[in-house]
Amino acid sequence: MPGTAPRPSSAPVPGPVWSERLWLGPWGWTLLVAFTLMLGVVLLPVDAVLAVVVALVALAGGLTAAVLLTPTVSVRDGVLRAGRAHIPLTLLGDVTVLDADALRTELGPRLDARAHVCLRGWVRSGVRVELTDPADPTPYWLVSSRRPDELARAITVGAQAR
Repeated sequence: MPGTAPRPSSAPVPGPVWSERLWLGPWGWTLLVAFTLMLGVVLLPVDAVLAVVVALVALAGGLTAAVLLTPTVSVRDGVLRAGRAHIPLTLLGDVTVLDADALRTELGPRLDARAHVCLRGWVRSGVRVELTDPADPTPYWLVSSRRPDELARAITVGAQAR
């Protein structure tokens, strides 16, 4: 109808959606292929067909393991997920972006044994997320990310939207 103001929607407003897979770096993939080639070379004196089959099976197994074991870090539906662990954004406090040196310090002298860590050695940056839940003995999470600024922003914006 003309002259009628639009009514506000009662549908929930979705929070930010952010996701990243912590895939192996180029050296990891190179080492996986090199390892399978070495397996094949070692078996060449025994039988060429066996060498090729073992190398291909090892490559398939390595690729499968890499895909299945690579964690996903995401912020979606008001929840931070890091690998298999998840926590509502409403229970999170300050988020600190960590470069390589800061992450090394957090993992060394500053590490609290109660902290939850979702780290991959080939990802040299991440975030530290404080927990505000008094019932949770975990003081903070350390999470690897190749895009820590974007992850921190998604967590902060998502927590404020709730």
